[in-house]
Amino acid sequence: MDLYAKAKTLGIQTEYIDGSGHRRVTSPEALSAILDGLPPQTPRQIIAEPVVVRAGQAARTELPEAVRLPVQWKVTNGSGLLAQGEARERSLAWPSDLPEGVHRLQLSDASGTSEEVPLLVAPGRAFGGDFDRSWVIAVQLYGVRSARNWGIGDFTDLQHLLEFAHQVGADGVGLNPLHVLFDDQPGDCSPYSPNSRLFLNALYIDVEKIPEFRINAEAQGALAPLRTRDIVDYVAVATLKWRALRAAFAAFKANPGLGRWQDFETYRREQGELLSRFACFEVMRHKFNTPWWEWPAEWREPNDTACARLRKARDTAAEVEFVEFVQWTADRQLGACQALAHRLGMRVGLYLDVAVGVQSNGFDAWNEQTAISRHLGVGAPPDPLNTAGQDWGLAGFNAGGLEQRSFGPFRQMLRAAMHHAGAVRLDHAFGLKRLYLVPRGFGPANGAYVLMPFEALLAATAQESVANRCVVIGEDLGTVPEGFREQMNGWGIWSYLVMMFEHDERGVFRNADYYLADALVTFNTHDLSTYAGWRSFSDLKTKRGLGIDPGETDEGRWHALGQLDDLLRRHDIHKNDLYSVTSFLARTRSRLMVVSMEDLLGLIEQPNIPGTVNEHPNWRRRLPVSIEHLSSVIDVEALKRATRERSRPG
Repeated sequence: MDLYAKAKTLGIQTEYIDGSGHRRVTSPEALSAILDGLPPQTPRQIIAEPVVVRAGQAARTELPEAVRLPVQWKVTNGSGLLAQGEARERSLAWPSDLPEGVHRLQLSDASGTSEEVPLLVAPGRAFGGDFDRSWVIAVQLYGVRSARNWGIGDFTDLQHLLEFAHQVGADGVGLNPLHVLFDDQPGDCSPYSPNSRLFLNALYIDVEKIPEFRINAEAQGALAPLRTRDIVDYVAVATLKWRALRAAFAAFKANPGLGRWQDFETYRREQGELLSRFACFEVMRHKFNTPWWEWPAEWREPNDTACARLRKARDTAAEVEFVEFVQWTADRQLGACQALAHRLGMRVGLYLDVAVGVQSNGFDAWNEQTAISRHLGVGAPPDPLNTAGQDWGLAGFNAGGLEQRSFGPFRQMLRAAMHHAGAVRLDHAFGLKRLYLVPRGFGPANGAYVLMPFEALLAATAQESVANRCVVIGEDLGTVPEGFREQMNGWGIWSYLVMMFEHDERGVFRNADYYLADALVTFNTHDLSTYAGWRSFSDLKTKRGLGIDPGETDEGRWHALGQLDDLLRRHDIHKNDLYSVTSFLARTRSRLMVVSMEDLLGLIEQPNIPGTVNEHPNWRRRLPVSIEHLSSVIDVEALKRATRERSRPG
């Protein structure tokens, strides 16, 4: 079998039409590297795809003509045999009483061919929320300013933000990803390039809220300049916070209160082997200071025996426990935020973001070497705005590895995100259907689309969504693959609608009744201009100043501004300020609306400009107003009037 034929059998699309309409074919060298980067797979002959059964619904699978009947099958899980049978026809009906979960389906036909495939039994739909129409305020947590924080927003600030949101009638607060980054590289601060999607960024901990912590004069003196800066000084903040966390841990170890120690042990039991591995990984990462694939052989993949030794060794036991202490502290502080939201009667609480991939040298890629391909970067093919294509430098899941692992790593990631959230957003949700993968060492134009088990991933998402009572929004911006949105929405996963993009080919903005009900609606995103920046053309000027084509002319922007005025007038709204746009969005059918804090404060600069790293202070800008003064700067009454159609009762 030649290279291209083999790729086709494994769901690799070796040619595609790019965003400019050009036909692209992956080179043999790049294709070979992609095949090498994926786990070994043998194409199945009896049932090619994972089987998905929706609880309480009839489900059948059609068998190919090449299969020799009869087919023997049995469904098992960790508890043993769940069901078995024999198919004498090419349409195989599945039992309707299988328990929800991910099981293994073993098959053999009359020719002696034997295979195994995952079988998922899922709820009919993801959790749909227990509200009609609601809204939340979106905030970049790192940028929150307060009189008491350490130069970066923290979980105590988040509690105060929830209280402010409650005051203005919102049902929660939306945040940037809170994933753990590399603690020894604080300058690499993009929340979308995580070390792991399973644990939390310790810089968001309010150190002063740890009972054992006592601040000293040196730290107190260092805080004043950090609090006044307009840019988060991640290096200085990290130096202070990690020193404080170590001091708090030492005090905790010296005199752990009984209740505190019991709760620490409870958290460790809850997290189990995963936390232990993460802590050991972090200790080894600091010790060897090289990518994990260059570590000594016994550490190049998870080794629970080696972890057990590390936990007991005199020189490393305390370091392992320190990592666990930090994650326990972060988890409990974030949990307290969601608990506060519940006490306030907020119907969403925290709305959290999930990055599309992870750093290849981070914990997740080390811990899941079958399901995550470190040799392949997730990206996007060439399009009019990025003519060279994009490689985001992130490793993503692969289909074969997820199937071998019964989708455990994917569900684990969702569970971590949903644990303290009422809603989550899956960044680049198209990756559930297909990922554009670029092999290391090749340019992004030489990648290929690799198909993912879309239906199975939707089923696994529905399982975790219902189990955690968490709404799921799939970020489906851009060129939508045919049938993608319908299939995703059919599983109860909501769309992500950005008003900036909701217009026809003439630039006419869509009316309020055009918007989907099961969707999140917003004017912009963290990657787009703020409302004030958009109206002032600031985003166009900034990008041109950076040598980036903004993809829009000044004439085009004037046209868009005129079309916005027309839209608002059609809805009997006769101003064009932010509250007017918010009033329009509040009238749409979409069940969740987001208003960004940058827009409420009238800020010009956006949090992130895609395609830049150091040319623009991405993920670093602090809000110009502290939490204590939000109510005096934002027109609270205008905001309440604009959002009254979907504000929380009472």
